[in-house]
Amino acid sequence: MSHDAWSSAGSRHDGEDVDDTSSRLYEPEDLTAYAARRDARSVGGSGARPDPLTDPLGGPPAEPAPAAPTPEPARPPAPGDIGLGPMPTQPPPAYRPAAPDPAAAPAPVAPPAAPAGREQPEEQPAAPAEGEVRRFMTATDFLDRRDAEQGHGPATWGWRGAVRRWTGGLVNPSMGPAERAHEDDRRAIQRDFDGPRTIAFINPKGGAAKTTGVLAAGYTFGTVRGGGVVAWDNNETRGTLGIRGTRSTHRNTTRELLEDLGRFSDVYQSRIGDLGAFVRSQGDAHFDVLASDERPDVTGTIRAEDFDAVHKLLERFYRIILVDTGNNMRAENWLAAAGAADLLVVTSTVREDTGYSGLWMLDALQDAGYQNLKYKAVTVLSDPSAQVDDKLAADLVEVYQQRTRAVYRVPYDPALVAGSVVPYAQLSQDTRRQWLTACAGMAAAL
Repeated sequence: MSHDAWSSAGSRHDGEDVDDTSSRLYEPEDLTAYAARRDARSVGGSGARPDPLTDPLGGPPAEPAPAAPTPEPARPPAPGDIGLGPMPTQPPPAYRPAAPDPAAAPAPVAPPAAPAGREQPEEQPAAPAEGEVRRFMTATDFLDRRDAEQGHGPATWGWRGAVRRWTGGLVNPSMGPAERAHEDDRRAIQRDFDGPRTIAFINPKGGAAKTTGVLAAGYTFGTVRGGGVVAWDNNETRGTLGIRGTRSTHRNTTRELLEDLGRFSDVYQSRIGDLGAFVRSQGDAHFDVLASDERPDVTGTIRAEDFDAVHKLLERFYRIILVDTGNNMRAENWLAAAGAADLLVVTSTVREDTGYSGLWMLDALQDAGYQNLKYKAVTVLSDPSAQVDDKLAADLVEVYQQRTRAVYRVPYDPALVAGSVVPYAQLSQDTRRQWLTACAGMAAAL
């Protein structure tokens, strides 16, 4: 490139404003003037460019440009100005929001419901209270609840049962009130106990239906519960329970058991089957009988320690022990039975003398210091014949209800009149039902 080209490279003659500082030699005065003009431009705010032909270092100072007009303060928009321009998005610098007024605070708004068809979130269970242990249903709880919810099933009695049988089960009416009560009594008798239970049948007068009551109760408990029941004749000399119960191939009684009690001293070697040599099975009645002494050549009596020894042995092998007491309430074994019993059953017939004898006995027990007789005793009133004095029966029921926790009436049954072995299969349906109700009350009292 030639020297002329290099010398004119910084100059533009097409009218474009540029500073020409390319190739001249400047004097100090020129540099000083250029600096003054540059300072003037920066102070005046003019954006004019110098003319390179007249002032290679910036040309003559440009006239200052007019100042920009001061903007008018913003005014609040009028209602008619809406849509004419953008609204202010921030408050003025001097604005400070006022403190909120709690009284004027808006009520909380419930969250909007989820649209239809959208799955709702699962509600979380409430947290347990402080100190409370969260309890979940266990497998045992589940079975207990299912057992409690079991119904009585279809009817089998009366016209309801007949309809069910005639239709071949297509129509299943529910049980009537009497049948439901019957099933409830059975369940009460079948309840579990936390240990063996002893029930003593007491009345110091002979002919008060103690023996027949023990056998009827043994039959009821045995057949409904399925065994584990023994009826024990605790007469101090000679009783009739062994005569009224089903006979056996042996003639052993409480006396022989006491003489051979040592064979049962080892609790690990003695067996319930060994008691078969002393008790008498009642067959389909599903209970055993331990008879009292039947030998005419024995003159001794059963004492309190004898009762305790036999009672402890029976408690090892039976769940329910029914004790037929004698008529001498001053005898040691009689008092021992009354003290060991979990429940006392006052038996009486609808007769004034037997009713009076039972009340006299309760008075004597109370005077002797026996506590809670009202809650520890029930009464069973038996009809001695098909026709009884209704007024006397009502009086006896009323007075025994005041002295014991419950009174149960059992009807007259011709099968018990002969005084021989009780024919359990020949007991009337009414007798069985009433004894079922009485035994259910005994089980509830236990």
